[in-house]
Amino acid sequence: MEQVTLYTDGAARSNPDGPGGYGAILSVTDTAGQVHEKELSQGYERTTNNRMELMAVIVGLEHLIRPCEVTVWSDSQYVVRAFNDHWIDKWQKNKWKRGREPVKNVDLWLRLLKAMEPHKVTFCWVRGHNGHPENERCDKLATTAADNGPWLRDEAYMQSISPEKLPLTDFLK
Repeated sequence: MEQVTLYTDGAARSNPDGPGGYGAILSVTDTAGQVHEKELSQGYERTTNNRMELMAVIVGLEHLIRPCEVTVWSDSQYVVRAFNDHWIDKWQKNKWKRGREPVKNVDLWLRLLKAMEPHKVTFCWVRGHNGHPENERCDKLATTAADNGPWLRDEAYMQSISPEKLPLTDFLK
């Protein structure tokens, strides 16, 4: 089983007319110990930071065609705590309600759960902007995505439509 590290970030820029973006870097260690990386990112307009954070994880996982052991590094408590603190289990048990309020972004949570199915996924929170290498890597991703335009075009990401999968064998060449 390949070992995959997924570095993610999402950002909605403060300018309401400006792009937000998500970024993800897949870092795969093959059986020979070689590390291969692929960047997946997209600029997008007028959405929320939480949706960008979810999309960053989703696109990374959806591009893996074989089961992998995946470690997701994210600076989003919204993403990491949903799994580490079992929020997502409670939401599912309560039929996607949080008290009387519905859980936001259910479409993307369901898409993320589907993308996770074949993999063993561990979520790690990158705490704060403290110069930690994983933090620096995550922090640069969304800015790169927003500044460099639409690398991936997943226009209907509010629907559960997967982008074209990239074969992991091609990725490892």
